[in-house]
Amino acid sequence: MKRAFLFLIPAAAVLASTLTGCDSTPRERQEAVSQGARRIDSIADKAADKLKVAGNRAARFDSVSKVRSRQPIDKAAEATFANELLGTYSSIEQLTPTTIEPAFVQFMQEVRAKRKQWTQRDWDYATAISRRLNQQFRNIRLDIKGRDEIHIRALQTEFTALETGRDVKDLGQAVKQP
Repeated sequence: MKRAFLFLIPAAAVLASTLTGCDSTPRERQEAVSQGARRIDSIADKAADKLKVAGNRAARFDSVSKVRSRQPIDKAAEATFANELLGTYSSIEQLTPTTIEPAFVQFMQEVRAKRKQWTQRDWDYATAISRRLNQQFRNIRLDIKGRDEIHIRALQTEFTALETGRDVKDLGQAVKQP
């Protein structure tokens, strides 16, 4: 809405200037155009300042995120997290063609239930578990039934969408924070 309004100001000024051009002097019209240009410059400067601040905050968020992602995953914490998310399927490397689909279902049910309380570090652990599940899936994929494979692919896609959504949400919050 603001953008449309910004474009209407110059358009209205031009239209008013054209209609009243006969009633004013060139110097008066020149001053009106100069005032309009100063107003537009001021608005553009404020917008540029806001973009610069948002860009700096996004860069800070990105660097903090990179530092966090470089920190190694604690294997004990990952095992605890795997037990929470996978329950009886937590021995990922032992999953078979008949148990891998229920493991993915269990994983995604827990992810859906707990994701709103998770920190970015919790997502790092969930991603590590997801990678291990995906690796086991690739290892036994040729022995998995077609309908189970399709369901697993849908669950993989859902996990990626939820994780990306959280990243976007956190980036948006970081950009808005003072």
